[in-house]
Parts: sequence; C-alpha cells; structure tokens
Amino acid sequence: MQELVIEAGRTERHYWRDLWRYRELFYFLAWRDILVRYKQTVLGIAWAVIRPFLTTVAFTAVFKGIAKLSAPGGLPYPLFVMAAVLPWQFFSSSLSESSNSLVTNANLISKIYFPRLIVPAGAVITSFVDFLITLGLLALFMIWYRFVPDWRILTFPLFILLAFGAAFGAGLWLCALNVEYRDFRYIIPFIVQFGLYFSPVGFASADVSAKWRLLYSLNPMVGVIDGFRWSLLRGKSSLDWSTTLLSMTVVILLMASGIWYFRKMERTFADVI
Repeated sequence: MQELVIEAGRTERHYWRDLWRYRELFYFLAWRDILVRYKQTVLGIAWAVIRPFLTTVAFTAVFKGIAKLSAPGGLPYPLFVMAAVLPWQFFSSSLSESSNSLVTNANLISKIYFPRLIVPAGAVITSFVDFLITLGLLALFMIWYRFVPDWRILTFPLFILLAFGAAFGAGLWLCALNVEYRDFRYIIPFIVQFGLYFSPVGFASADVSAKWRLLYSLNPMVGVIDGFRWSLLRGKSSLDWSTTLLSMTVVILLMASGIWYFRKMERTFADVI
C-alpha cells in the first residue's frame, strides 16, 4: 500500500524539482497546442509562412516604396525586413498565446496540482515551432537574392536564446496579470500592434536619433532584432554592442521579475480563474 505523506511547505521547497517530474505534462500540452493551432483551417500550417511573408511585403511597400528608406550595406530591403519579422513574430505570437494560456486551461488548473509555469512555457514552445518553420522562408529569401551568411551565423543561437528569454519573461507577466485582471485581454493586442512600430522592423536602429538611442534600447526586442540582422546578414546591418548589452540586461530582468511575479500569484490562480 502506498503511503500518502502530507508535508507543509513541500510544494514551495520542491517546485523546481516538480517541473522536471511533470515534464510529460509539459510535452503533452505543447504537442496538443501544436496540433490544434491550425486545425480546421483551409491553409493549415501554411499560415506560419503566409503571415511573415505578407508582413514583409507590407513593410517593404510602406517603408521603401513610400518612405523611401533603404537597407544599410546595400542589402535587399525585403531580406533586411524579413530578418526582423522573424524574431518579432515569434515574440508577438508568444505574448498572445502565453497571456491567454492559463485562462484557456482553467478546467485543468482548477482540478489538479502541477507547476503552473508549465502552461505559459508550453505556449512559448508552440510559437517557437512556428518560428522554426519561418526560418525556411528566410532561407528561400536568401536563395532568391543569392545571399550567403558568413561566420557570424555561429552567434545566431545566442540571439535566438535572447528572443526566447524576452518572449518568456514578458509572457509570464501578462499571463499572471490576465488571470487577475481580465482587462489585459483587450490591452495585449494594442501592446503587440504598437510594439511592432516601436521596434526596428521596417528600419534600422541606427536611424533612431542618438539622443533617444539609450531610451529606445530599453525595448528588449531592439537588441534581439539587431542581433538577428547582424548574425544573418554578414554584419552589413551594424550592431551596437552597448545597446545590445542593455537589451540583454533588460531581458534578464524581465525574466527574473516575470518568474517572481508569476510564482507570487500562482497560489491564487485556481481560486481566481
């Protein structure tokens, strides 16, 4: 007969160990989200490619065709934009998915115990799968323009990790806030929409006035996007390491504070949700 031991404070002390113990639930939730993401859609998984492609076309038409901006180093402008759309779509999709992840799994959360951190983490992983598919579209752009990356592409995984940290940290904040204050489900689309234009997707960070560069770099996606372009486009799009380090610091603080706030509110999720 199995002995049941009720130990005060066990959940808090063994929380991070429980994340590993419940890894199969994490795999299940992430795989379920991947399977249903494009279920009953006509184009299915092709939407993962269509969205960044149309975004690139729109930004090229507006910023190059109308605003007459050009890409640095003689880069093809669509390729310049696509290298930024890649991390931005991953970030925005992660925010949208993770912010609603606890609410959409309310029945599961209110019935059984498991580390709730698994739920938003699974949502970010689902968006990361879309990101990997979109990498194939970027590869096609490079083939079309006969553009071959150089040694800098070896640093690309580091900027992927930075993008993942920014998405996960911000997602934890919005996920916890959305449970407590349902107004955030209306606020999040505005954050995503305005964030697109306040991030260097259609233009280079160097185009921002030096007077505002430091403040602008507090946006964690500035360092991420600049890093993506620098590593993928042979350094033709310059990388300011001082602003990149600032963005890295912001991402670390965002992740640390996101985990702290999520853990603080976690004990109330089952009652509030």
